[in-house]
Amino acid sequence: MTSYGSYRPLRFSPQRSPMARALAKDAPLRRIDWILVLAALALSLGSSLLVWSATRGRDSLTHGDPQYFLYRHLTNLMIGLVLFGAAVAIGHHRIKAAVPVLFLCAVLMLFATLSPLGSTINGAHSWIQFGGGFSIQPAEFAKLAIVLGMALVLSSRVDSGERELPGDRSVLQALAVAAFPMCVVILMPDLGSVMVMAVTTLGILLASGAPNRWLFGLLVAGGLGAAAVWKLGVLSKYQIDRFAAFANPKLDPAGVGYNTAQARIAIGSGGLTGKGLFHGTQTIGQFVPEQQTDFVFTVAGEELGFVGGLVLISLVGVILWRACKIARQATDLFGTVVCGGVITWFAFQSFENIGMTLGIMPVAGIPLPFVSYGGSSMFAGWIAIGLLQAVRTQRPIAG
Repeated sequence: MTSYGSYRPLRFSPQRSPMARALAKDAPLRRIDWILVLAALALSLGSSLLVWSATRGRDSLTHGDPQYFLYRHLTNLMIGLVLFGAAVAIGHHRIKAAVPVLFLCAVLMLFATLSPLGSTINGAHSWIQFGGGFSIQPAEFAKLAIVLGMALVLSSRVDSGERELPGDRSVLQALAVAAFPMCVVILMPDLGSVMVMAVTTLGILLASGAPNRWLFGLLVAGGLGAAAVWKLGVLSKYQIDRFAAFANPKLDPAGVGYNTAQARIAIGSGGLTGKGLFHGTQTIGQFVPEQQTDFVFTVAGEELGFVGGLVLISLVGVILWRACKIARQATDLFGTVVCGGVITWFAFQSFENIGMTLGIMPVAGIPLPFVSYGGSSMFAGWIAIGLLQAVRTQRPIAG
């Protein structure tokens, strides 16, 4: 008779199915802020209709294919979602470790625009053409580089426990990180992107807890620098004309003031509920230039009215609200500063873009995040959403 002694039967723990793992409380999918994702997705999908409406009748742009920009916009969105997923999958800490390499790549792309690879569009030598209608605008990725680079410098000594807040040395190093790509963008010249980068820099310093004297000093220096740029004639003629049209809305409505005049007419004619999608007379008549990119909000204002414009702005507000919540719950300064930079970037760029169509801000030639047509803007925007989610998924789920 065989004796089993102290034999104990093995206990096999049931292996969870892929669905169960995906829905588990500690799964990355459960940690993602789906309200933030859905708000950005609603903007991106809804804007495809606005881009389609603005371009379907412009044969000179579509080469006879009314759906040309619609398909390309949706393709850009698909690529953006892949980049978003990659940022979340890579994770907060690995992204932080890769910041120097990512920053170097962004700077090299900026320098490429100043080489024979670069091309000029709308007065700015800020694009790289790859053929087949594909191009990128490196300045959009430079915004990401500034956010990540400054966050790394400002948080390095704080997250390591050496200091409670960034010191003067860290602030100076962070400003140098931001100044380098900004100087390259000035050479293009792309004044709109420089404005966004400068305001984003201030927001990053504010989020990091840097001494207030730096914020006040930069505001004063910025004012003096803007005055010097104006006096020294650094700005191009078309840039000066844009500011002149902003200062005097009635100035040459058939010339330098044409864009803003037509934009206000389009938005004002929409009334409360708009003329209906694809029925905007200003849009059909092609009176508003660059309507699928910089002036895409005019399509919403004319065809969807005040209600449609309010929904669009509200979705931007939801993105900013959820980003603020992630910033407050971040477990390290690097995550907080990254969120603060993205919030400032999205908030100012949205305000500037919508404001210039309403005549309350100068025309700066920058896209409306997630709405304007353009691959670079869409890619950078979704990578930024991925960064926000990477910060969120590193912490335990709040109740």
